[in-house]
Amino acid sequence: MEIIDFHAHIYPDKIAEKASQATGDFYSITPAYSGTSKELLSSGRAAGITRFVLLPVATKPDQVRHINEFIADEVSRHREFYGFGTLHPECDDLIGETERIMRLGLRGIKLHPDTQQFNTDDKRLSEVFDYIQDRLPLLVHCGDKRFDFSHPRRLKKVIDNFPHLQVIAAHLGGWSLFDEAFEILKKMDCYLDISSTTMFLPPEQVAYYIRGYGAHRILFGTDYPLWSPEQEVAAFKKLHLSADESERIAYKNAFEILKE
Repeated sequence: MEIIDFHAHIYPDKIAEKASQATGDFYSITPAYSGTSKELLSSGRAAGITRFVLLPVATKPDQVRHINEFIADEVSRHREFYGFGTLHPECDDLIGETERIMRLGLRGIKLHPDTQQFNTDDKRLSEVFDYIQDRLPLLVHCGDKRFDFSHPRRLKKVIDNFPHLQVIAAHLGGWSLFDEAFEILKKMDCYLDISSTTMFLPPEQVAYYIRGYGAHRILFGTDYPLWSPEQEVAAFKKLHLSADESERIAYKNAFEILKE
């Protein structure tokens, strides 16, 4: 069975270990890997993963352009990679950078409200959300009981206000707020990924959420380098889903979004 990792992060080799550790520190987690593309490809292939969606995050507006160029370059070097672009609400020209993301051949936009420190429904991003409707998917980190930036109710507002925006809610819509996210997002028109869920929830609960949302809305993701791709694939297989559910989550839904 083909497997697409729809939630992976990489960094330039010279800063990878430092960047990976900073992310780990943010969540009080020791990362499984240093975050280089070489390690992602090696560990992913060993796990049976065939493709990877790279999701960058710029914590400062002046990082956006360089990070998007780095991701585009990695995609050009490795046929296994798809790339999303990053934005920051303090960018001088959000629409201009969005257009540049498209020219670079990147497949969507990733936002991380908690580490970027803005609300998911920040009005500064409304023009972008409107512009990318029917153009690019938007993947958003969702949920953290320590903050309000990425609360799933904020994503619900975005979905309500931009009905043609293809939204992917990371971490089953609400990391550390899984039940609350389920109540808010279960009837919304969005996809969700299962990255950073299987190590926090028992398999039967993950399967419950998957079936409650509908397997046609779920994407597999590892959240590399925080977690081991091999362990994440093993945990996915322990969910004991049907063949159709597994195939949809592993690659079919991803290909629909990526238009492959």
